[in-house]
Amino acid sequence: MKLDVLYFAWLRERVGQPRERVETKAATVRDLVVELRAIDDYHDAALSDLTAVRVAVDQQLSDLDTPLADAREVAFFPPMTGG
Repeated sequence: MKLDVLYFAWLRERVGQPRERVETKAATVRDLVVELRAIDDYHDAALSDLTAVRVAVDQQLSDLDTPLADAREVAFFPPMTGG
């Protein structure tokens, strides 16, 4: 399946691009992260500490065990704070 993967804030800076289209066999977000980290050192560095990363699948806040069966987009971003 093909997915659009979006990166925001410091994740975008580490990966070096705001988005990419990937061909994946990942069943879950966790599987996708494993595939993305294997692309290169930049992806590995960006996704190495998942405690500092949030994820949305098709614009819905999700977790690492979320299935990707019908997904079109996965976004990675740092936790938001407000004040």
